[in-house]
Amino acid sequence: MEPWELRRAIEAGRATASELGLQVNDVVVIHNSDRVALRLVPCDVLARVAPSGHLADSAFEVKVAHHLADVDAPVAELDPRVEPRVYVRDAFAISLWTYYEPVGSEIAPADYADVFLRHHAALRQIDLDAPHFTDRVAVALREVNDREQSPELPDSVRELLSDTLSGLSAAISIDKARDQLLHGEPHPGNLLNTRRGPLFIDLATCCRGPIEFDLAHAPEEVGKHYADADHDLMHRCRALNWAMFSAWRWRRHDQMPDRDRWRAEGLNQVHAALARCGLG
Repeated sequence: MEPWELRRAIEAGRATASELGLQVNDVVVIHNSDRVALRLVPCDVLARVAPSGHLADSAFEVKVAHHLADVDAPVAELDPRVEPRVYVRDAFAISLWTYYEPVGSEIAPADYADVFLRHHAALRQIDLDAPHFTDRVAVALREVNDREQSPELPDSVRELLSDTLSGLSAAISIDKARDQLLHGEPHPGNLLNTRRGPLFIDLATCCRGPIEFDLAHAPEEVGKHYADADHDLMHRCRALNWAMFSAWRWRRHDQMPDRDRWRAEGLNQVHAALARCGLG
């Protein structure tokens, strides 16, 4: 968010928690992008604040959290001291979560794979209407193909991303027999190492697809510890994921910090991933 919008988001998060009886003396910005994560102290709440245009996504995330709490999934939980729902204030959608103090050690690949296995098993136990991963690819493809939405995207890059998104999405989705509920974006930034063990966060990306789509977000070593993973499919999913990541960075209204660097890095990763699966 831009500084002026971030200030409003912080105040919306602070005021919402205070009116619910939680003590807020200070606010620490944990993450700032199209939506922000705020640590409210001393009540130790993690407030996720998004523009009201993201209300449906925030509500879906809360719904996913409800379902997964019932099956003891390794995910961050909503704060138990307040009603578990999305609050709307000053054109922002706000949800309140338990804050987990991160521990310093890096999550080993075998432990990362183990939490994947437990999370995927939990997801198989719940009944939830979620989009297919190809729906998300279709959104990225529309952004790439619409010059008004991605005016700075060079023609050669536009063609590369369009071909990669459409071609790999179609190839990966041919066989839906392996599809199940997934996290959707379980990259290292969305897996916290806590005293309770590793916990997934950012549940709004939950979708359906093959488990390799999830595994492709993690470091490559993780997939080697996940039983029965299709490594060729994982490589194709990794190329597709990087193509989607790159598509978002070229959106006219993208607010990711250091966007120019990530534009270049995303394209480098697309080329490397395509070469890895013989499509370069």
